[in-house]
Amino acid sequence: MNKSISKLIIGISSRALFNLDASHDIYKKSGVESYKQYQIENEENILEPGEAFPLVKKILNLNKFYDDEKRIEVILLSRNSSDTGLRIRNSIEAHNLDISRAAFCGGESPHRYVKDFGVHLFLSSSIEDVKLAIDSEVAAATIISSDSKSRDSDMTKEQLRIAFDGDAVIFSDESEKIYQEKGLNAFMDNEKNAKSPLKAGPFKNFLLELNKIQNDFDQDNCPIRTALVTARSAPSDKRVIKTLREWGVRIDESLFLGGMPKKDFLKSFDADIFFDDQKNNILEASSELTSGHVPYGIKNKG
Repeated sequence: MNKSISKLIIGISSRALFNLDASHDIYKKSGVESYKQYQIENEENILEPGEAFPLVKKILNLNKFYDDEKRIEVILLSRNSSDTGLRIRNSIEAHNLDISRAAFCGGESPHRYVKDFGVHLFLSSSIEDVKLAIDSEVAAATIISSDSKSRDSDMTKEQLRIAFDGDAVIFSDESEKIYQEKGLNAFMDNEKNAKSPLKAGPFKNFLLELNKIQNDFDQDNCPIRTALVTARSAPSDKRVIKTLREWGVRIDESLFLGGMPKKDFLKSFDADIFFDDQKNNILEASSELTSGHVPYGIKNKG
């Protein structure tokens, strides 16, 4: 195995990591002081896993493929104060999660620290914090609540499987704008005649960092597998393929669905998480797997 130097860093909010529904309801109904009192009174009561917990556990598990080097790190980025956050810290320890760095921001958004920590991907239950992170040029997604299946993820399958939409996720929304404003024929003509690669979307840099981890392993034995799952089809697929080649990015599987629903394909791929800019795709997929909404591009304006 050829080790590289860089580290993949994931930022996670406390409400994405743990089930904080009860305390959040108290906060909304009774305010911050009641919330604080509730968390202090219950700080020895260990929190149940949240939506992103199985994913985080699987991500951290990748470090076992390295001898002494910690190549993947998860950092807690929370709106809690350090006082109310003690219950979260106790829960991290009780669940044996290797998370040592944290920012407790006392009610304010933690997005301003994502770049300081070198975060490549930020996962949160707060769409406002996610939008702010994307504005800071960091890949980010809102974790959407799903059925219980995702929380019972099969940890016997060590391989981490991540699926991405293309436009407005890996790539910019430049082509999506043409489709929305001028229709399918104009979109197809643009893609067929385009001479330049697609511009980068919010997840390009995360995908590049993910590739660095993948390149530490032979492709047949890699503990990470990726898939592009897009509504595109021929001839618009060619520009995608050429763009990824230009970037030097590896995608293990590419599914050009021509507008077909994505849920069954994601289930067959056995994705641990799926990222898409379109809320309807995410809501459909979330019945089967953990899903992350990327609030970026023309589909998320207004």
